[in-house]
Amino acid sequence: MIDTNALKAEIVRNGMTQEDVAKKLGMNPKTFYSKMKKGVFWSTEIEAMVALLKIDNPENIFFAH
Repeated sequence: MIDTNALKAEIVRNGMTQEDVAKKLGMNPKTFYSKMKKGVFWSTEIEAMVALLKIDNPENIFFAH
């Protein structure tokens, strides 16, 4: 399960909004919001977010317990 609060913090730390991230991923913002709510993303989306947001320890966010 994804730690959505930690992911949101990374988005803010990078001076972006969830809508910005969605657009950079080529995703409709509504779809992104839905995935955030469910805490589920495809592995390719996770890889793209790690690169986009320059996340040093993605395990803490994307493989949270």
